[in-house]
Amino acid sequence: MQEEVGTRTSDRRPWMTPGVGGIGTASFLADVGHEVPTSLMASFVTATLGAPAAALGLIEGISEGLAGAGRFVGGALADDPKRRRAVAVGGYTATAVLSGLIGTTTSVVQAGVLRGAAWAARGLRVPARNALLADLVPAHAYGRAYGFERAMDNLGAIGGPLLALGLVSLFSVRTAILLSIIPGLLAAVAIVYAIRQAKLPKVAERRKLRFQVRPVLRGQLGRVMVGFIAFEVGNVAATLLILRATDLLTPGRGIDSATQIAIALYVVYNIAATIASFPAGGFSDRLGKRGPLLVTAAGVATFLGAYVLFAVSGPVIVLLGVAFALAGIGIGCAETAEHAAVAAFAPEEIRGSAFGLLATVQAIGNVAASLVAGLLYTFASPAAAFGYLAVWMVIALAVLAWAAAAARRSEPAV
Repeated sequence: MQEEVGTRTSDRRPWMTPGVGGIGTASFLADVGHEVPTSLMASFVTATLGAPAAALGLIEGISEGLAGAGRFVGGALADDPKRRRAVAVGGYTATAVLSGLIGTTTSVVQAGVLRGAAWAARGLRVPARNALLADLVPAHAYGRAYGFERAMDNLGAIGGPLLALGLVSLFSVRTAILLSIIPGLLAAVAIVYAIRQAKLPKVAERRKLRFQVRPVLRGQLGRVMVGFIAFEVGNVAATLLILRATDLLTPGRGIDSATQIAIALYVVYNIAATIASFPAGGFSDRLGKRGPLLVTAAGVATFLGAYVLFAVSGPVIVLLGVAFALAGIGIGCAETAEHAAVAAFAPEEIRGSAFGLLATVQAIGNVAASLVAGLLYTFASPAAAFGYLAVWMVIALAVLAWAAAAARRSEPAV
């Protein structure tokens, strides 16, 4: 007990270091970089290359699948400190170059191959980045560190589409996509800077590459992961939220106006996520070992409120704005706390695998939630779709409460 209390009180190093700033900057620049081709992909595939909308759906579906696979493989690679540095730098660099080169393609097949490869590289780097961040900060500040990183990432998600609009007003779509290489490569420079600032000890030998799933799902970390799985299966892609707003507003305002308002509401979602991320991390740190679980539960509860509003709301912009803001706050809290929880509960030797499994669960859960909710939305009703998602939020709350209770019982008496 003395050793644990001593660890809590003595390790009060400042958490906001140049290394943490470098990782946050990398997340911001990388998101700005890949959001430019993402924002322009629909126009590029259908208008520039003349392919049907079905081709765009196929490209995006395959790319998301490759990103999920990359996250799982990246988790195993990130267990080795030496590999995690190389994978982080290589992942940021490859994502930037491959995404930007989409602007040079002359066929939809070429564009699809580059998009899929870029997304695989993006997935590969995620566990390495998250494990590196855990290396850089003391345990008492995991929440703030991951909150800062998520805030910078969400800020990039706002800046990327705005940059895309600015570039298209000056250049062609092809040139705009090609220019997205610049912020992407600057992100790679930022991650190199972060690694050098960290002054991590040199690793003599590489660890054997192993896919660690069972160790991650054991004990306390396993209970935490079950709660995260329940949440992610109900964490639908924001495109369904945009569709719901568009459908509600179209009868009274027309499709063009409804689409513009829906996109503006999506900006509200991203702003709310950006603002919520860092305070959520701060609360997580203050609440001790159970903090990440309680903050995740708060995010889940916020999502539950948002889904109820989306299910019952009419074409009232204010109510829809509240629903988007609640969902943004929910994702800002949940993603920050999920990362902080994995850093806190995962042993160092399997931390990369734990982050890889979390990232894979996030990717697969998002696809599953979007697929089932999309089918219910189309063949039953929007209320049924959001009701289904709300049920998963209730399940997630129950599992997280169970995990938090178990974490409390495991804490030593003071």
